[in-house]
Amino acid sequence: MDHPFLADTFIIPWHLLTPAQIQPDIELALKNAQARLDAIADTPLESVTFENTLLALEAATEELTRGWGSVGHLDSVSNSPALREAYNAMLPKVSEFYTRISLNEKLWQVIKAFAETEEAKALTGTRKRLLEETLEDFRSSGADLSPEKKKQLEGINAELSRLTQKYGENVLDSTNAWELLIEDEARLSGLPQSAKDAARESAKSKDHGSDEKPVWRFTQHMPSLLPVMKYADDESLRKQVWEGSIGVGHKEPHDNTDLIWKILEQRQAKAELLGKANFADLVLERRMAKNGAAALEFTEDLHARIKDAFAAETDELEAFKAEQTGQPQDHLQPWEVAYWSEKLRKKRYDLDEEELKPYFPINRVVTGMYDLVERLYGVKIVQRPTRFTDPESGEEQRFDEGTPSADHVVAEVWHPDVKFYDLLDNDGTHIGSFYADWYPRESKRGGAWMNYLRTGGPLPDGSVAPHLGLMCGNLNPPVGGRPALMNHREVETIFHEFGHLLHHLLGKVEIKSLNGVNVAWDFVELPSQIMENWCWEKEALDLFAKHVDTGEPLPTALLDKMLEARNFEQATATMRQLSFGKMDLDLHTNFKNHEGRDLDAWVDESLEGYRAPLKTKSPAIVRRFTHLFSDPTGYAAGYYSYKWAEVLDADAFTRFKEEGVLNAETGKDFREKILQKGNSEPPEKLFHDFMGRDPDQNSLLIRAGLMAEQH
Repeated sequence: MDHPFLADTFIIPWHLLTPAQIQPDIELALKNAQARLDAIADTPLESVTFENTLLALEAATEELTRGWGSVGHLDSVSNSPALREAYNAMLPKVSEFYTRISLNEKLWQVIKAFAETEEAKALTGTRKRLLEETLEDFRSSGADLSPEKKKQLEGINAELSRLTQKYGENVLDSTNAWELLIEDEARLSGLPQSAKDAARESAKSKDHGSDEKPVWRFTQHMPSLLPVMKYADDESLRKQVWEGSIGVGHKEPHDNTDLIWKILEQRQAKAELLGKANFADLVLERRMAKNGAAALEFTEDLHARIKDAFAAETDELEAFKAEQTGQPQDHLQPWEVAYWSEKLRKKRYDLDEEELKPYFPINRVVTGMYDLVERLYGVKIVQRPTRFTDPESGEEQRFDEGTPSADHVVAEVWHPDVKFYDLLDNDGTHIGSFYADWYPRESKRGGAWMNYLRTGGPLPDGSVAPHLGLMCGNLNPPVGGRPALMNHREVETIFHEFGHLLHHLLGKVEIKSLNGVNVAWDFVELPSQIMENWCWEKEALDLFAKHVDTGEPLPTALLDKMLEARNFEQATATMRQLSFGKMDLDLHTNFKNHEGRDLDAWVDESLEGYRAPLKTKSPAIVRRFTHLFSDPTGYAAGYYSYKWAEVLDADAFTRFKEEGVLNAETGKDFREKILQKGNSEPPEKLFHDFMGRDPDQNSLLIRAGLMAEQH
């Protein structure tokens, strides 16, 4: 295989995808893609057709998108100095290539010429949608700019790719650079045994300590950090971990402060070049919100409706700490909030999250989640055997867990922890496959995400090409040969990412660029967030919430406590999300009014009334906020969309609640009207088709316990 990154194979040979192959493969893909684009641009204007313009344009970059997608994926899950160097060497060239597509004057004239033909005017359905979206893509990317301004835009896009890549590297490197070694076990008082065991395993993996003199190692990865902040009785330990967290992306040589200003400056320049007042207006023009002002209005409206409840929760927590310590009521320190919140929650509901963990072993949760999806959407999920080949030694490990596929091809994975599954329709048709990679590694970026590697869908001959995707997380790893146990929030995370993945895998759109998650960003979280609802329903929990040792289902008494505690400090949680959205929108609408200011002072001013008063001010989270700054666009000016889509998911789930949470007919409707449709129709229409009406914003507040249900 001379060019493994470009191989049009469904089963990807990951061990051949080495850093040394990146440059030759991607340069060839760039050359091939340019030749295809040139051929389209040379089409005589009187001979343009849907086939030789729009469909040809779809196909022109497919090889490059496939190859570069694999490079980007490996950068996320198997980062290394060699890979990083090869990725960064090609990044400007790839960014420049994609920027130039919309700025290619000859190509734009061909597309516009087709748009004026009778064939174009007669298009319907998905084909009409593709024409509309393509014209908008070109216009919003600068196709109508002067040659001089096009050159400027190319430079801005290349610079944004470079700056945001460096930002992400700084977050990863500073996260990995921090560790805290504890030798005195007394300092771990309050920590659950599972967290202590994980810290001990982490220390062993780095050759710290011995059986006679054990050492416990803590990092800035969430499964390590969170238990300390919630449970550690030693305040100085919590403070040390908090100080570590605010240092991510904030200390030399990994300080992102200057990069943030440069990224904001480039985004503002891009917006102005394209005729918009700010980056938010540019990004949101084709999303449901339409502009920054509407997104801000949505955020401020929700803020106004919950601010009193938020203030009451803040006061209650301060009063609780005062009562427990016998000290006068005062504001909390940032390293005290999670600790005293957990104490209050446990006292009020008599619920210890550690009691729940044995009922959420990852293998049972995943199997039960697949069972749930099979029932709802009429599909079958089958695990396939895998193998891992070490790229350096060439040694192969075989994992026979799973059922061989019809072709008996064993799926290769990029790490031994990774699993591979086939998704079959109820008639046995292979509609997709996916990888699952759940545990943290130093070579893997933080957080949880879904991505796609191949887009299939209906073919002209009536057959279906399978989709290929993946979901990744950073969950508590197994310890001491025991299955990994999850807290309930991690269960929701797995369901969330699988919702995104199903959106891709179940897509039935004939045009690949309109499939799955390629939708308006404030709609894309609907399929993922609605999945989290089943993590709270008894009928669904009975499928997967079973004790790791006995297999006994989650006891009713524990479930009742869990449901009672569901909306504990819900105003605080909602306000936290709103604060991220507000900060994001301010950064991307008001840059010109704040350029050159102290970054933390600007954020503090922006979030007045959105954060609880604390004794010690935390530096702005923006320095480690990869959602906003590790991609040229990403969630920038779009973080509000989590709450926007939460309104949609809370409302849409009311239909499942009314008709049955495991009702296959309702599931079939959701699959056919939302999941299969991708971007083949406007999101407002898709939602209306499923619900029979427009969204009701009150559904979110009612679910959160912040508003009484109306009858």
